[in-house]
Amino acid sequence: MKSPDDLSRKRAKLERCPPGHNGRAVALTSLAGALYDRFRREGVVADLEEAITLERVTLELRPSGRPGRGDSLNNLACGLLGRFQIYATMSDLEEAIELFREALLLRPSGHPDRPSSLHNLASCLSTRYDNRRVVTDLEESVMLGQVVLELRPPGHPDRGIFLNSLACNLTKRFEKHAVIRDLEEAIKLHREALGLHPSGHPNRSTSLHNLALCLSYRYDHQRTADDLEEAVELGRAALQLRPPGHPDRGISLRNLACDLRRRFGKVDMRGLDDAIELQRATLQLHPSGHPDRSSSLHNLSICLLDRYDFKGVVAHLEEAVTFGCAALALCPPNHPDHEATLSLVERAANQVIRSVILTTLTAMPTRLLHTHTGILCDRYAQVSYFTRSQQYSQLLSSCTTCNPDQRMQLIHTHVSKYFQYAMFSHRWGEGEPLLHDIDGQSIYDMSTKGGFAKLQAFCRTAREQDYLWAWSDTCCIDKGSGAELQMAVVSMFAWYRQSALTIAYLSDISDTGSLGNSEWFSRGWTLQELLAPPTVLFYTQNWSPYKNLTSSNHKPDATVLEELERATGIDPQFLTGFSPGVDGARSKLQWASLRRTSRPEDMAYSLFGIFNLRLPIMYGEPAEQALARLLGEVISRSGDISVLDWVGEASSFNSCFPAHIASYRSLPSPPPQLNAEEHTSKISQQPIPSSTALQTLYRSLAELPLPRFLSRRVILPCIAHRVTAIQLKTTDPDASSYAYEMQASGLRPLEITLPSELEDATISRVTLQLVRPWNPQLLGPSTKPYATAEEQLLSELGKPFNALLLIELPSNQYKRIASSTLIAAHSVDSATVLQSEVKVLEIV
Repeated sequence: MKSPDDLSRKRAKLERCPPGHNGRAVALTSLAGALYDRFRREGVVADLEEAITLERVTLELRPSGRPGRGDSLNNLACGLLGRFQIYATMSDLEEAIELFREALLLRPSGHPDRPSSLHNLASCLSTRYDNRRVVTDLEESVMLGQVVLELRPPGHPDRGIFLNSLACNLTKRFEKHAVIRDLEEAIKLHREALGLHPSGHPNRSTSLHNLALCLSYRYDHQRTADDLEEAVELGRAALQLRPPGHPDRGISLRNLACDLRRRFGKVDMRGLDDAIELQRATLQLHPSGHPDRSSSLHNLSICLLDRYDFKGVVAHLEEAVTFGCAALALCPPNHPDHEATLSLVERAANQVIRSVILTTLTAMPTRLLHTHTGILCDRYAQVSYFTRSQQYSQLLSSCTTCNPDQRMQLIHTHVSKYFQYAMFSHRWGEGEPLLHDIDGQSIYDMSTKGGFAKLQAFCRTAREQDYLWAWSDTCCIDKGSGAELQMAVVSMFAWYRQSALTIAYLSDISDTGSLGNSEWFSRGWTLQELLAPPTVLFYTQNWSPYKNLTSSNHKPDATVLEELERATGIDPQFLTGFSPGVDGARSKLQWASLRRTSRPEDMAYSLFGIFNLRLPIMYGEPAEQALARLLGEVISRSGDISVLDWVGEASSFNSCFPAHIASYRSLPSPPPQLNAEEHTSKISQQPIPSSTALQTLYRSLAELPLPRFLSRRVILPCIAHRVTAIQLKTTDPDASSYAYEMQASGLRPLEITLPSELEDATISRVTLQLVRPWNPQLLGPSTKPYATAEEQLLSELGKPFNALLLIELPSNQYKRIASSTLIAAHSVDSATVLQSEVKVLEIV
């Protein structure tokens, strides 16, 4: 290392050699060399500039033919090349090439410095090729490199450097012309260079990296898995020799990541996550402003796309778009990588859009009518319409420029708007077109009679309301496919709920008619078609808006809402804001009790969506079985015992359920009760119950399981009262009803009236139980500030209740009887309440 004193001495020596002095050229060269050495050590550009200036002066003192001119040419060229590497000023590189050419002429064959001149010129020509892509520069560089290598035979200490330079130029020529022999020769040279750079050699990481790159290229060309495996192994080795902080670590990270991605796609799938982590590390080494940042962003985006293709995680896809857009922002239209990056971003954005489309369509009907063409479209056709639309082009363009935080919202908004659809609600009539009638044809080109005319009018109305898609239950379901029919039935409530508009066509209501007079309100399926959609428009028989209303939604209209309440018996809050679920089951069953369906089992199926249940559709099963499956699921999901409150014929499927939904037509009237003062007085006159007994009863009821339905049995927690006596009051054979007096443990004597006479065996065995169904959820906190929860329970159990009459069967099971009448029961007193028998019974 030359000290500052050494530079001072060289400057002093130059001062002692003024212009004209014989030793001035040597002094100039000596000082320039010292300055150039310090520049390479410390990077002070002023030293380089001064060295170049001094070498120019030296060159003028050594005209053609003078000794030392070759050295001056070479020194000045090296200085200019160093400045080019800082500022990338092409004039410096051009001048360096000319100087190296002239120096080469002064160093003929046999000259000891000829190999270095050949090498320097070859390096400059290769650099100019990198900047201007003039193929003749690359060809000359390769030729010069081959000559140099002949002058540096095996064993020469500099052979490794020349091997690497020639191999790199051959690799560039392969990249340009794809001539495999260039790549094969480069691999051979890099292997030899690696052999000359053992562990610990400063150039070993370079040799490992370059050989890995060539093997990766050969893999791309010949698809030999061994090349890719070796490239990955060499890349990992190179990366270990380039720890954090190494100037070439970024390129090693990038290349290894690319090879791991190749192996993910072609050999195995283990390396993709490693590739992504390496690309992330590369990106950290290429911060904002780094010339390789765009390529790092680009490569990371590609890897994330691959991971999405493999794992299907949308978050990976969104990240790929974000990085791709960041890369595109760094590649303006005139950038050489602009088209490739734009293509990548559009590919990633297209994948994001398609994922949103598929998610959106999954929640929609499988088939929809295109209201502009009248063609029935499956999901593939629906997507095809969108991707060919102007809206899609605009969305794709916006995705490449918008704020990443807004991108998904933008996509969801555009996709949701495009695929908004209108649903049709109507009464089926004669000649309704089915799927096979319209498939592959435009409905607008078909018959204008019967159901076809109705379907055409519906689609036109939807189109006039600016909806591109429409659905009708007549032709948009393949009823020949059991699986599709099952899916449609259980999804229909959700389809109506998610629709932008439901068009309800009242074919039997004239312009002056009243909405509530329509048969539409007596059909089973139209209940969910009324409750589910947020927006409904009613149309009369000539397709005019009901009462010529101009609002975009008839549901919240005060006049219409009042008519709907009268026609359905449904409270306005449910008409305008209904939420599906098993809560409030008894009210929902009452709403449906006045309706009917063409196929009896459909009455139960039409309620699946209202209760938010997904049960099997089994057309051909008895209607009472379908209803029982529904009721059993409601009980199992909610424990709601109100579904046992009905009067009528019992189902053969389970006696706790009615055979017909009409049994829910009227809400059971509560048993007659004492008024508040009488009830309080009655309680105060009774002995104060034991707090221990009360707590025991409370705990017993709290620990009961929830009611449930299992294997056609109702598992019913209850308070049971054994019937101790039952007697027919009258024996008139012509009587249309039969009155019985009944006594049960813990209950006051009661009387029931039945339409048919009980069998003698039933009366004689007296194996009857009057039970009060129980749900532990009924035990809530006290609503009275002066009473504990236990005391409130006692008060409630002291009130009259509607009891179920059960008969015991063999195998410890029970069956409900006398379901055609309400049985009002009342505890004797507080003491008998505390003696209540808490049971869990199996009822068939």
